[in-house]
Amino acid sequence: MGRIVESKASKGSQKWIQILVNGFPEVFNQHICRKINLPDSEQITWCSPIKDDDYSEYRDQDFLDLLDVDLPIIPLEEFWPTGGPVWDGLGKSSSGKIFLVEAKAHINEILSSGTGAGTKSKELIDKSLQQTKQFLNSKSNHDWSSTFYQYTNRLAHLYLLRTVNKIPAYLVFLYFVNDTTMKGPRNVDEWEGAIKLLHALLGIGRHKLKEYVIDVFIDVNELKGAG
Repeated sequence: MGRIVESKASKGSQKWIQILVNGFPEVFNQHICRKINLPDSEQITWCSPIKDDDYSEYRDQDFLDLLDVDLPIIPLEEFWPTGGPVWDGLGKSSSGKIFLVEAKAHINEILSSGTGAGTKSKELIDKSLQQTKQFLNSKSNHDWSSTFYQYTNRLAHLYLLRTVNKIPAYLVFLYFVNDTTMKGPRNVDEWEGAIKLLHALLGIGRHKLKEYVIDVFIDVNELKGAG
């Protein structure tokens, strides 16, 4: 099932992205538009996580269907097995740009366990990760299916959409600042230091998809009092 029904979250990045998308979408949109120089006339509509949709999150073919995206060259099932990334947020602009969001509230969320896929699925995952790694010209010896797998599999999906299928997609890494409940970073510098180390380990300082990967930092104090 590619639609995962969620309840109203009480803490962490899930709480804050629910509040952001449903209560302060203009704040999120302004950050994104500034990053990629979108005109003020460009409107971004958020499809997930929406209150009226039970704050549902999406994965696999369902996330593409929600965004009304067709992959004409290589379909998702030929690139990634069922059970792929669950997107924290999904949006679409008035000109058809696609936004895939991964949200974090504390630095340990950058770390992730490797894929637990079975043998056949793992073969497809490794093949697709390797294609992505080669396209990005990463010389790192780090296994992209191990630590930081959550980050690399998101990059792989951006590669599938943007490079292979020519879909105007963007990958948004949303980093919340001052989430004291989660003991998260108190300023942007803390996040940027961790991100810089992550990029170095993966060998992706400057790469061919760099302009389509957006880091957005939002202080949760701007969102307090809502939800």
